[in-house]
Amino acid sequence: MRRINNLITAQFAEIKQSIRRKLCGKKNFTKRNSRRQKQKLHFVDYRKKLNQTKTFMDFNKHQIKAMILAAGLGTRLKPWTDHHPKALAIVNGKSLLQRNIEYLQQYGIKEVVVNVHHFAQQIIDTIKMIKGWGSQITISHEEEEPLETGGGLLFAANNLKDSAAVLLMNVDILTNLDLGALLEFHFTKKPLATLATTNRISSRYFLFDKNDKLCGWRNTKTSEEKSASPLLGNEVAKAFSGIHVIDPKIFSMFTQTGKFSIVDSYLELMKTNSILSFDHSESKFIDVGKPESVEKAARIFD
Repeated sequence: MRRINNLITAQFAEIKQSIRRKLCGKKNFTKRNSRRQKQKLHFVDYRKKLNQTKTFMDFNKHQIKAMILAAGLGTRLKPWTDHHPKALAIVNGKSLLQRNIEYLQQYGIKEVVVNVHHFAQQIIDTIKMIKGWGSQITISHEEEEPLETGGGLLFAANNLKDSAAVLLMNVDILTNLDLGALLEFHFTKKPLATLATTNRISSRYFLFDKNDKLCGWRNTKTSEEKSASPLLGNEVAKAFSGIHVIDPKIFSMFTQTGKFSIVDSYLELMKTNSILSFDHSESKFIDVGKPESVEKAARIFD
């Protein structure tokens, strides 16, 4: 545990130094070095533009906005979160937040809301220092307490309700899920929400019927189940990946306020609305919620 914490701390110091160098510049740059740097930056931007054109199709015309949930206390990631927010945990020289901002950029999504609470100022300062990694980032500051997924989304509604759809994701999730395919599925099927899921083993599952429509929830540790009607026994259990595409009309459907889980809202709204599963079991995926998962993530994601 100490070795992992030292590794994370060292990587965090390294990225802070990198940020300072980028902001301050190098006074002794020669013209030759400057030209090389410009050529390098141009190549990266051009390659990213090609990638967006190829994979994102034309969904950017919908002006989709994203929200990254980064307000949590990160208790599973201690001792890192005793002094830092989990959003700034480092995997191969980049914070989780930076990785997910850049992940969204690959699909043309550059308007992002980030909610903050635990060590909020560290996140705010980092975003300002690095100018949002090229994205337009709006901070939703939950000052009194973290409001969980549903409460956090509702609290940020004014910044999201004009979007054709809201892509909501946890900051501690890393994946190469094809967001273009996910969004195409959502706009084609037109459900209230589309939930990214996999076949991985978990203690909690969403339950879907034969049409991939949400019909229940199960906790295998406690044997607790929730459903809109008696379960038939042929439901398909899927592990949720912490990534949703949501129709903004959901904001007017929430019956709870303050702090609440969106899972509870889904289990109520599924009775009268279509909430669908999008399976991406073939994608790379990891929940970077524990210190040991930081090292594992570093082996999976460059």
